[in-house]
Amino acid sequence: MRKIHPDAKAALAGLLKDDMTIMSGGFGISGIPSLLIEAIRESGVKGLTVISNNAGIDDAGLGLLLHTRQIRKMISSYVGENATFAKQYLAGELEIEFNPQGTLAERIRAGGAGIPAFFTKTGYGTAVAEGKETREFDGEHYVMERGLFADLAIIHAYKGDHEGNLVYRKTARNFNPIMASAARVTVAQVEHLVRPGEIDPDHIHTPGIFVKRLVLCPPDFEKRIEQRTVRKRAAAAAAGAESQA
Repeated sequence: MRKIHPDAKAALAGLLKDDMTIMSGGFGISGIPSLLIEAIRESGVKGLTVISNNAGIDDAGLGLLLHTRQIRKMISSYVGENATFAKQYLAGELEIEFNPQGTLAERIRAGGAGIPAFFTKTGYGTAVAEGKETREFDGEHYVMERGLFADLAIIHAYKGDHEGNLVYRKTARNFNPIMASAARVTVAQVEHLVRPGEIDPDHIHTPGIFVKRLVLCPPDFEKRIEQRTVRKRAAAAAAGAESQA
C-alpha cells in the first residue's frame, strides 16, 4: 500500500465525514498536526467530536476549527489558552468533557490497547466522577473511566519512512504516540521522510502498522511557539556579566 500522499488534502481524502470522532495530537501547540487541521477546516466537515489534550489557541491548531464552528464536542484536559473555546462553551454552543490530564492519556492508551475501561483514584469524590461507576479495592475508592477510540487520528512526527514508522522529537512526543494506535485510521504529517531501513528499529516510537497515510511537511513549514519565556538579550548579558564579576 502506498502511504505517501502529496499534500494534507490528499492524505485525508475519503476519510472525513460529518459527526465523526477525531483524535488530534499535540501539547499546547507543540507537535500539533497543523497541516492536517487546516485540511479539515477546508473540507467543511462539521459536528466533530475532537479528542485532544487542549484546543490550540485562537489563531492556530484546533482553534481554527472552533472559529469555523466545525467542532461540536471537545474531550480535553486543558483549554485555558483559547478565548474562542471559552466563549462558545459559556454560550452553550460547545460541549466539553473534561478529564484530568493523566486520565485522558490513559483513556487513549487503553483504547489503543483494546481495554474498554479501567479504574483510577483520580477524580473520585469530585465532579469528574459524577455519573460514573465507582468501586472499592483494598479499602481505596476508584472511579471507572472508559477507553477512547476514534474514527481518525491526526498526528505530527519528526521523522517517518515510507512504511509509516515514526520518530517523535522532544516535547512533540506527547499525545501523538498513543493516539496513533487508538483510531481506525491514523494519518501522520512528518518533518523528514527517509527510506525504509534508515530508522534504527530500536529508535522507532510508532510502528508503521498503525499508520495508514503520510504527508511530508513543506520546506517552509512553521512550528509556532506559544509563549516565549526567555529573557531579553540585554538582561541576559547583564546577568552574565554580574555572575563573572
